[in-house]
Amino acid sequence: MAIRIVRLGSPRKEDEGPRLGTVRRPPRGVPKTELAKRDFYDVWLPNLAPSETLLKQGQAAGDEKAWAVFKRRFLAEMKSPEAAKVLDLLAAFSHQTNFSLGCYCAEESKCHRSILRGLLLERGADVVADFGYAI
Repeated sequence: MAIRIVRLGSPRKEDEGPRLGTVRRPPRGVPKTELAKRDFYDVWLPNLAPSETLLKQGQAAGDEKAWAVFKRRFLAEMKSPEAAKVLDLLAAFSHQTNFSLGCYCAEESKCHRSILRGLLLERGADVVADFGYAI
């Protein structure tokens, strides 16, 4: 059992389980009834997405310094009691069932989902590595 970190909209992998969309907004032009069918997400979980202001900063981060600022601010947001409780819950669930979480960004290393991966690992979650097995 484990969490898989994915790009929303990408084809689902075997045993991936339900997808949680950790995004601020649903994809444009996709009816709610089509979100799961089009491999976006089954459940929307915006409280693990960057705030609207921070999202814009992250999207504009063009160098390592700007990314470091984004990362520091996002980590601060994830320390809120609401976000911390959800991360703790997901880490616990990872030992019982398969599920995935993700964002739309093409490159995980420049996406908040890479930071979520680290936060989940810190909490002892079973997380599937990019090469297919849990770490």
